Amino acid sequence: MQKQNILFNLDDTLSYCNRYFNLVINQFADQMMAWFDSIKAEDIKQKQLQLDVAAISEHGLKSDRFPESFVGTYQYYCDLAGREKKKDEIQYLRELGYKVFDIPVEPIPHMNETLQRLKEEGHELYLHTGGDEANQRRKITQLELTTFFEHRIFISEHKDTTALSDILKTIKADTDVTWMVGNSLRTDIVPALELDIHAIYIPAENEWQYNMVEVNVEHNSVFLTVDSLQEVPEVIAKRIQNQIM
Repeated sequence: MQKQNILFNLDDTLSYCNRYFNLVINQFADQMMAWFDSIKAEDIKQKQLQLDVAAISEHGLKSDRFPESFVGTYQYYCDLAGREKKKDEIQYLRELGYKVFDIPVEPIPHMNETLQRLKEEGHELYLHTGGDEANQRRKITQLELTTFFEHRIFISEHKDTTALSDILKTIKADTDVTWMVGNSLRTDIVPALELDIHAIYIPAENEWQYNMVEVNVEHNSVFLTVDSLQEVPEVIAKRIQNQIM
């Protein structure tokens, strides 16, 4: 079988992520409604999302951004309601936001079997994950991903086409045999197609709105959507077989 270069995203591709953020966001909304009795949970969540996404252009996918979106939302509603901003409440919200990074990570079903099969078939596996070094390394260690990726791990605070291009240059990738596998249309799929490498999209169970964009990219590469991680080896094998035939 012809060896392929296969880059995987981490969060919500190999391990669950958004479900834990949503859990903490719900706790945040409940606390905010206890302090501000005239606002709705959905409005709180929309403001938090707005501030969180707006900060990405400046700070990238750094972990600090998420707790600060709680603080910013609180301050916004304090100003709106003419309510005093209390240091202890701000500290509580900041600590609540950071709690999401203490939750043990859980692999997506069939993660190990999928990566093991691809490794045994002789493919070169790479990890391209977005976030800050400390938090992503924590997940990589907990999931024992160096078993499959060894030193071929790239962590980007700004995960975009430029970051992916730099990786492809570093690994001297032949675009015709290189794939990006991920759940984010914005940070996985669009950059891959813009660089004309193959892309496999696996929709997440609960997708972050930031990840959802239109895919309007002219490309000569393969773009596939599958329902689950365990389908990836088969669709890649089928592509290789079709090329041989």
